[in-house]
Amino acid sequence: MATFPFELVSPERLLISAEVEQVVVPGSEGDFGVLKDHAPLMSTLRPGVVVVTGPQNNTQRLFVRGGFAEVSPRGLTILAEQAIPVEDVSDEVLAAEIKAAEADFDKAGSEDSRRAASDRLSHLVTLRQTLSHPTH
Repeated sequence: MATFPFELVSPERLLISAEVEQVVVPGSEGDFGVLKDHAPLMSTLRPGVVVVTGPQNNTQRLFVRGGFAEVSPRGLTILAEQAIPVEDVSDEVLAAEIKAAEADFDKAGSEDSRRAASDRLSHLVTLRQTLSHPTH
């Protein structure tokens, strides 16, 4: 399969800069896959898991809190609010994220901010369930 350049950047550091075959991204409107020569696209990210497939079918899974993804002719760049390998995501980390989302929901002043906090909370609860009961 053909490869393309991919970078995953968090505020702390550059996590990945490599040629990859495919990346599945947790977009705010749903997951989407990126392959070589994908049409240009920008998307916000929801809390979820980025799945990176490299040459020889090696796979990395990283939890992202949110951020932005940009697909351009130069490849895919993800600017994540936070990104950590899935194997390093403990139940305590997710519990803290859920508690913060609940607090954001409680103090939301407008309907739009309540909806955004509710969506974030829902995604985090689903992610917690998915990571605690993996299917593969």
